Amino acid sequence: LLEDFERKTGVPILLNTSFNVRGQPMVCTPEEAIETFLGTEIDDLVVGPCLVSKERA
Repeated sequence: LLEDFERKTGVPILLNTSFNVRGQPMVCTPEEAIETFLGTEIDDLVVGPCLVSKERA
């Protein structure tokens, strides 16, 4: 997986962490992921085959 990711992106690192905001429960559904994403400074979110990006100023 890591080697395939590096070939495709040039980045040899993947990070796996829980997706939650301090004081909030861990995200469990795609809907919760998008809701949490919109309330953070995260720029992009991958949910299944979809890439969700915030408009950049």
